[in-house]
Amino acid sequence: ETRDLSGVSDADFAAWANLYNAVTVRYIVQAYPLGSIRDGYLFGGPWKKIKVMAGGREVSLDAIDHEILRPRFADPRVHYAINCASYGCPNLLTHAWTADTLDADLDAAARDYINHPRGVRVGKHGLTVSSIYKWFEADFGGSKDGVIKHLLEYAEPVLAESLRAAPKIRDYQYDWSLNDTRTDPAND
Repeated sequence: ETRDLSGVSDADFAAWANLYNAVTVRYIVQAYPLGSIRDGYLFGGPWKKIKVMAGGREVSLDAIDHEILRPRFADPRVHYAINCASYGCPNLLTHAWTADTLDADLDAAARDYINHPRGVRVGKHGLTVSSIYKWFEADFGGSKDGVIKHLLEYAEPVLAESLRAAPKIRDYQYDWSLNDTRTDPAND
């Protein structure tokens, strides 16, 4: 159950990811109606201000992400585990993360996001990928080539073929609007 490189157990990772997601959903529900988690913020968002007691100390969403999950877990799939309630984010898992299915669930979440236009779109002049791959490029191999290599690990065959044929990232995009499934064209 303990990971070799980071020493963080799958159960610890699952607990922190579940806490992050639950606190984010609670924030959205309490602040609703709003168009984005960033509403009311000129720059950035509420991640440093949204706090919860955990392990006997107060921690912010920002700290859970940047001080606990990313550095301790040291796995780029962390970005598919936590959700910031925006359409541009990977999907919120429909059940809690658990240690016994963590690797399989993280792989499935990575595949779902990468193979959805929110994660990767192939155009005539190259790729448009989620800004997550720019903001956290260091987590995905530290370069555009590292990002492409990561995408190829989870790309379905048709996307993988396109990634190999035109492996140039030309643009990044991210939609901060509230992830409301009633407005998702994929649900039509």
